[in-house]
Amino acid sequence: MFNAIGKAIKWIGQHFLGMLFLLIAFVVLMPTSTTELRPANLQEIQLVGPIMNADAILKEIEDIQKDPKIKGVLLNINSPGGAVPPSIEIAYAIKALKEHKPVVAYASGIMASGSYYASIYANTIIANPGSIVGSIGVIMESANIEELMDTIGVKTQIVKQGTYKEAGTPTREWTPEERAELERLTKDTYELFITDVANARGLNINHSKEYADAHIFSAKRAKDAGLIDRVGVKSQAKAEVEKLAKVKDPVWKEKDKLESFMEQFAAKGMMQLQNYFYGLKSTF
Repeated sequence: MFNAIGKAIKWIGQHFLGMLFLLIAFVVLMPTSTTELRPANLQEIQLVGPIMNADAILKEIEDIQKDPKIKGVLLNINSPGGAVPPSIEIAYAIKALKEHKPVVAYASGIMASGSYYASIYANTIIANPGSIVGSIGVIMESANIEELMDTIGVKTQIVKQGTYKEAGTPTREWTPEERAELERLTKDTYELFITDVANARGLNINHSKEYADAHIFSAKRAKDAGLIDRVGVKSQAKAEVEKLAKVKDPVWKEKDKLESFMEQFAAKGMMQLQNYFYGLKSTF
């Protein structure tokens, strides 16, 4: 008997990794519910963490545009913002999507700066009661490491053409002319931001200091300022998508388990960085 048990243990040891792989494959591929047998007609897109690249979410939006079965979209946002170009790319992709399918933006945590920009063209914006909304502003910053370089004995050597080619350099203090050049750049970007917000939300651009100017709002105050339409929870946001999409039998698209697991894993890592990026390091 002990000989048989020993052989069984030895076999398990030799084939453990193969069995583990089969178990994972079974869990990943196993259908979770009977709803998957029905074609999905609604889809959620998640915008989580600092916005540094828009390629993945733009691909999702493009796929939804091409899928006639998807009738409505929930844009679930928990992001402190990020770089200017990808934030604008997402905003205008949502604007184009809204022409064909209703989009509800939902602030599940932080909807600030560039991530608020991304939401402005949605049909409806709903924010969780505990969320943070706003921070409509632009920031550009660089460290001045001149004293550190002097301490360790490092000097730069530069050949340049163009007065402002070194504008923003971290190796010395900016000249007044360089600072003025960078301020013009941030002003241009800020004016684009508030113009798009005002047009999308039907707000008076002449009163932009009331809803922009980098103010950070609670959900209730954001509604009072006109930045969002309603305060509510995710189930209410999903119900709004179903209503606008006019689907009689709503079925939300589920991502396959492996893709969902990888996204959650990446999102956790990005969220660890969120406190560092929020309010200080993002351009938007």
